[in-house]
Amino acid sequence: MPFTPLPDANKRFQNKVCVVTGATSGIGQAVAVRMGREGGRVAVLGRDAEDGKTTVQLIKQAGGDALFIRTDVSKDSQLVHAVERTLKEWGRIDVLVDNAGMMTFEPILKLDPKDWDQLMQVNLRPLFRLTQLCLPHMKQGSIIAVSSVHAQQTTSNVVPYATSKGAIEAFVRGLSQEVPHTHTRINAVAPGAVDTPMLWSNPNVKSGKEKITGQVGTPEELAAAICFVASPEASFINGTTLVVDGGRLAAL
Repeated sequence: MPFTPLPDANKRFQNKVCVVTGATSGIGQAVAVRMGREGGRVAVLGRDAEDGKTTVQLIKQAGGDALFIRTDVSKDSQLVHAVERTLKEWGRIDVLVDNAGMMTFEPILKLDPKDWDQLMQVNLRPLFRLTQLCLPHMKQGSIIAVSSVHAQQTTSNVVPYATSKGAIEAFVRGLSQEVPHTHTRINAVAPGAVDTPMLWSNPNVKSGKEKITGQVGTPEELAAAICFVASPEASFINGTTLVVDGGRLAAL
């Protein structure tokens, strides 16, 4: 078999169009900036226009091109608009990173069914819809879903979150059997504790009910893993979940 040279490791996303949800802060922002630094054209999806403007500036300062599209991922019409706007701007989609997410902190017996539905509408449904919308425009593409160690080892009062992340990993496994890997690979990355507002605002963490054992990662460390899995360097990785948790699961 002839050797196929890989792209320059510093420009793995050269001329590629990358759609990143939840890209205005935390892990999503770090992914968007890194993809831009590596030559990508990045559609920055998020709800906050000021944070979106900041992310676009960071990407352009890093040498990439970027477009902010104000998007509430729980709204189907806004997902459709985001994909259409990306295609109008750049005419293609190569990478999708489904990162946006939320948590609830109520016991199941006290949880309002509306809160369950809202969490699934934010955490799970956008992966399904964005896959439907983006996949027809992808060729030798890559879809990355951001899961969580909670899919494997969780705590009380976050059952909806853990359920949504477990479902994301099942979606990844199943879709990898439907789509030829030569067309588009799909994988998940499961972070552990990461230094983001979601971690420190978690009331279980604040109260000490959920112990943060082992390392706390940075958004940039997660971005490095996500960008690797999305890149041609990971061409033999498909239908699986990469755990990036500083050894947290091993300690639980």
